Amino acid sequence: MIKHIVMFRLKSTEGMSEYDNALEAKKRFDDVIANVKELKKGEVVINSAEAPESNYTIALICDFESIDDLNAYQVHPAHKKFGAFIAEIKTERACIDYEF
Repeated sequence: MIKHIVMFRLKSTEGMSEYDNALEAKKRFDDVIANVKELKKGEVVINSAEAPESNYTIALICDFESIDDLNAYQVHPAHKKFGAFIAEIKTERACIDYEF
């Protein structure tokens, strides 16, 4: 199994706070979870408002059977659509993929 964890630091955009953008990202990632069959488990978590400002805003925590499944997810249209959205609202990204 492969665990894929991606963290984003988000920004405020026109009419949307950083937190609003995190909620929208969480909602949009539901489409990825529903449509990417290689994704065995997906979870989106939003940083606590009481946590330090230096923390990342949002994290995607995903499980895959294999690295091939992770690679298929990366090019899936639902993931690409989500990636286009997140690219507009992120300031930083960090990722780790590991076997478990």
